[in-house]
Amino acid sequence: MNELIPAEYQNQRILTTSQLAESYGTDEKRISENFSRNIERYIVGKHYFFLSGEQLKEFKQAYPQIAVNLKFAPLLHLWTEKGAWLHAKSLNTDKAWEAYETLVDDYYAVKQLVKPQSIEDLIILQAQSVKDLKTQVTQQAKEITENKEAVQSIRDVVSLNTADWRNDTAKLITRAANKLGGNEHIRDLRKESYKLLDKRMAVSLEIRLTNKRRRMADEGVCKSKRDALNHLDVIAEDKKLVEGYVAIVKDMAIKYGV
Repeated sequence: MNELIPAEYQNQRILTTSQLAESYGTDEKRISENFSRNIERYIVGKHYFFLSGEQLKEFKQAYPQIAVNLKFAPLLHLWTEKGAWLHAKSLNTDKAWEAYETLVDDYYAVKQLVKPQSIEDLIILQAQSVKDLKTQVTQQAKEITENKEAVQSIRDVVSLNTADWRNDTAKLITRAANKLGGNEHIRDLRKESYKLLDKRMAVSLEIRLTNKRRRMADEGVCKSKRDALNHLDVIAEDKKLVEGYVAIVKDMAIKYGV
């Protein structure tokens, strides 16, 4: 473990995500993923602090050596001793637990780096703490809302089945289009889903659609009804195609972050 640059926030020793990842022998992505998966276990002020805007700017100014690696970071998580423990528990590797013990003994043991020198310092510190707390509460509420939306989306993807497949797949494709920028992407996503179905099931929906329209013409069905047919009507005629299409839309929903 490289020598850590001591840093403190709200009178607590903290580590950045980068420092924590390096100490535990992993990468920042893994730390962030573990946090996202277990976000309900983490409490702002107890396990971590979330900095953005003016708070982040002030932190960078206070710790320029750390800020070198945070030059373009728009936000920052700072991990307390209890937060570091939760990450060690999530990783559950010998390296992580050994590093955690070392951090507790040699880093987090020092609880305060700078003591206020005057009553004015204490007043400023208290005002800043209240401001930081309001920002953190707002951010946490936002994260909780986003997390609930993500959980609901996961439920929608997992629960997708062949019972009401047309409506359900249409909803997921619309959500994927919104992720890409708007409903104008729906047509392209539809085309992608049909192309994937052709490849996976070794069929040609376009040929099947053409043949179906010809049969209807032979049966005397009017042109307007023939023209109204689409690829979904062809899929609906074959149970295997329906199952394959549902699976493909699920995959696409995950791919586009629905």
